[in-house]
Amino acid sequence: MRRIIDLSHPIYHGMTTIRGMKTPSVTTYVSREETAARMAPGVSFEIGQIDLIANTGTYLDTPLHYHQDGYDTAGLPLERVADVPVVVLQPGDPILPEVEGFAVLFHTGWSRHWGTDTYQDGHPFLTPDVVDALIAVGPALVGIDSLNIDDATDPSRPAHQGLLRAGIPIVEHLTNLEQVPARGARFTALPMPVVGMGTMPVRAIAIVNE
Repeated sequence: MRRIIDLSHPIYHGMTTIRGMKTPSVTTYVSREETAARMAPGVSFEIGQIDLIANTGTYLDTPLHYHQDGYDTAGLPLERVADVPVVVLQPGDPILPEVEGFAVLFHTGWSRHWGTDTYQDGHPFLTPDVVDALIAVGPALVGIDSLNIDDATDPSRPAHQGLLRAGIPIVEHLTNLEQVPARGARFTALPMPVVGMGTMPVRAIAIVNE
């Protein structure tokens, strides 16, 4: 049996991902009423319109987000984000050499605060020593279920600076990691391939064969 676990937060009109940043606008570009007037009887369709910043919901950072010479979402190597083996770590777990080529996902439990003021402050993050250990091992991707993989009060942003410079994409604002086994799942998180964009929302999933 195969179980698919959704690791993404839904995006909806007016939602807050990061306090102070523009919220998404989800509207209708072409309505059903408009199309019904010019289609055959009983036929209509709707075209939606979304206006959002790239850091909305669950999103992926590519190196271009922090490094001008890094690859963007259109240049993202698919082998890093599609059907990648998973290791789920808890805070304080050691970074072992065996996670090379894995999607390393940090389960902090902070996603339980999603949509509240608590989510925005005092969030868990990766310390510089953990970041250095990850870079040394070489995972395919690193993800976390909190507001930021870095301490949001630290302007040096060692996790973003280091991981993205090493070509390792980052996924932030994951959820439901408590449902993913420590090993054995496969991870996929695909952004739209937009030239010149360093960050983009994703539908992140884990697939578990049971």
